[in-house]
Amino acid sequence: MPSRPDVAILGLNYPPEHTGIAPYTGGLAVGLRRRGFRVTAHVSHPHYPQWQIHEGYGQWSRTESADGVEVHRRLHYVPRSPRGIRRLVSELSFGLRLVFARLGRPRVVIAVSPSLFSTALAVLRLRLSPRRGRLVIWVQDIYSLGMAETSEGGQTARRITEWVEARTLRAADRVVVIHQRFADFLSEELGVDPSRLVVVRNWTHLPKSDPVDAAAARASLGWPEGVALAVHTGNMGAKQGLETIVDAARVADERGAPVHFLLVGDGGERAKLKELARGVSRLTFVDPLGDAEYRLALGAADVLIVNEKPGVAAMAVPSKLTSYFDAGRPVVASTDVGGITASEVLAAEAGVVVPAGAPDELVDAVLSVTADPDAAQRFGLNGRRYRESVLDEEAAIEQWVRLLSELSAVPARR
Repeated sequence: MPSRPDVAILGLNYPPEHTGIAPYTGGLAVGLRRRGFRVTAHVSHPHYPQWQIHEGYGQWSRTESADGVEVHRRLHYVPRSPRGIRRLVSELSFGLRLVFARLGRPRVVIAVSPSLFSTALAVLRLRLSPRRGRLVIWVQDIYSLGMAETSEGGQTARRITEWVEARTLRAADRVVVIHQRFADFLSEELGVDPSRLVVVRNWTHLPKSDPVDAAAARASLGWPEGVALAVHTGNMGAKQGLETIVDAARVADERGAPVHFLLVGDGGERAKLKELARGVSRLTFVDPLGDAEYRLALGAADVLIVNEKPGVAAMAVPSKLTSYFDAGRPVVASTDVGGITASEVLAAEAGVVVPAGAPDELVDAVLSVTADPDAAQRFGLNGRRYRESVLDEEAAIEQWVRLLSELSAVPARR
């Protein structure tokens, strides 16, 4: 095997976090290591989506080895409510840890955004380094667009964020994005040179396995039988707009509809959602699950739901979709009908789309899909096929290998 360059990955999230960005950062690190790269990861202690540092972690600094990757963890401020100024301080605290970290002399540095502001500080540190390597920024969410779509922060805060995001991304030798629409936005709105943009799709982080028997999965998890199960998994944050699912469960109660909704996971909005759901019988909250139980949860579902707040259209591609498609279950997307999420579900022909913030239509869609077993099976098979042909992990890692090999052969820009 030819000699591979040393790579340093800088990112707030990393396994054992098993949802959000962490599985992709960890998957990339391990994938590169198995292909001959020496990989170090400079990350925080696991804390997402609960926004609480996991038991056994929390040291000022900690080094461990995981699947051949040297992982350096650094303590940073973890707010219980990750909104506004607290979220900013959290990112800045991790960024300052990166500024003073010993990164060695990697040939290529990959900075994962979000978090934007810790990435910006790391980029500043690298730009001031006399022997910096090539820089790649991996964009999983577009920060400035997200603030606009979720109405977070005032106009001044959004302008500052957009300026920081644009300057940070323009400083990179390459910017890797997870969807072509991201590339278009960064080029047209933030002024990133199109020649430096590379699209590498995310993949499912679950290992390949045989299809799960729904009845057996329900029995194992102790979930309701005799009704259609509509399951949403992952982070419970602002952009997910999960109040719609609470309202849909309330609508199902009022109609006496044979459907039960399950919200699997955790996040900053969970307590608020549970309070909102008082008195609703067709809704269950489920704590975050490990990989094996998570696969059972997907297999137990009659319908898998991806839900977004009204107005959210282009800021992110929900990572849960890759696992949904892999599960071979039909998807109902409650989202902007012209947004990225809707386009993914329709491109895969894996389910149906209803407008965001429309609980009655969400209930109607779940009942319609589950009432047509042939259509449900077709949606599930289409999703699985799309995952295997478009969202394949091996293909994505090979794209990264080619990119990093090409970059390392050329001196860094000064």
